Amino acid sequence: MADHHSDAPNQRAPQDDTSQNFGTKLKQLEAIVERLEGGDLELEESLASFEQGVRLTREARSRLDAAELKIKTLLERDDNASTAPDNGASNE
Repeated sequence: MADHHSDAPNQRAPQDDTSQNFGTKLKQLEAIVERLEGGDLELEESLASFEQGVRLTREARSRLDAAELKIKTLLERDDNASTAPDNGASNE
């Protein structure tokens, strides 16, 4: 029973983990927004939910910025590779 899959649910490849974390954070943020818009929370609950929402927003923004930088880097590498001489290998 100790080696059951439920012991370590987050033991996945880093890319899968990042993707799932972003999706999970986004869903959590959406749920917080719905609760806050519902207007049924006490002031303390609203403040705590808002604080959690701000934290989740910052984490999601950080992940998006990192993804954007990675895409930009990959595109620049591709641009550099396509403009570099093909080292004597001619298709003519």
